[in-house]
Amino acid sequence: MIKYKIFLIGLVFLVVLSCTSNEDKKGRFLLKGNNELKEGNYKGAITYYNEAIEIDPDFKDAFYNRGMAKHQQAKYVEAIADYSQAINIDNSYVPALQQRAMAHLDFGENYKALEDTEALLRINKKDEQAYFIKGLVHAAMKSYEEALGAFKQAIAINPNNAELYINSATVYYYMGHLDAATLDLEKAQKLNLEESKLHNLWSLIHFEKEAYAKALESVEKAIGLDKDQSYYYNNRGLYKLYLDRPEEALEDINLSLKQNNKNYYAIRNKGIYYFKKGDMTLAGKFLNEAYKADPEMPLLSEYLTQVKDRVDSE
Repeated sequence: MIKYKIFLIGLVFLVVLSCTSNEDKKGRFLLKGNNELKEGNYKGAITYYNEAIEIDPDFKDAFYNRGMAKHQQAKYVEAIADYSQAINIDNSYVPALQQRAMAHLDFGENYKALEDTEALLRINKKDEQAYFIKGLVHAAMKSYEEALGAFKQAIAINPNNAELYINSATVYYYMGHLDAATLDLEKAQKLNLEESKLHNLWSLIHFEKEAYAKALESVEKAIGLDKDQSYYYNNRGLYKLYLDRPEEALEDINLSLKQNNKNYYAIRNKGIYYFKKGDMTLAGKFLNEAYKADPEMPLLSEYLTQVKDRVDSE
């Protein structure tokens, strides 16, 4: 009998030790994955998260972080699946809902993204991030009044977030309300002058006002703060075209396309470059490619009309 009791105690100790060991192991794999994710090694991060999930199939943090790694790889369907699994394990897992909304947005599933923002607001009516994402989704849908409303609600919750004012200003810019955009940008720059998007938007407003040298100066500041944003190079190329520096402009436009070959604004600008060089065939080719992607893109109709007029007159 004594031996039997000792055996039971030993068995319980082994089970507890095993559980503790598994907790430690999955935690270590999660941390290793997080370190790889931080370093930009998404494949390595996913390997570690897989190990953690193999130990614990209900490890929501591992699913969430694996989703983040896949999201960074633009594997949106797989990322959404991982975020969804984390949410299935814990339906109030706010970070997973936020990131799934962003993944839906990136994948073009705007209505699903909105559903996630509504789920977030049911959890917390004062979720600044939920309103922020909601604003981004409506802006992508060109529902500008709704986008402004969402950003204003986020600002009411946190009036010290420069990014909210920048996004509100961006919507005003899209709507052609440059004075309102300027007011929001002035508020943003009082909060954070180190935000690259702030300077990029200033550059766009200067361009609309035909202040091309100021536009170039502002986008240079944006690039100085964030050298990895393809749209900044694209914009710099556009301003150089209008400053009669076409070859420098083409370098920037090609660099932008190298970073993101789906940047249709850069494709439009390449069409403008060839128009200015007098090559109507290539100008028409690139301008029409951009038109197919977004017929409402600024400058497109203007240059397509000029290309047609040149061709008809020859």
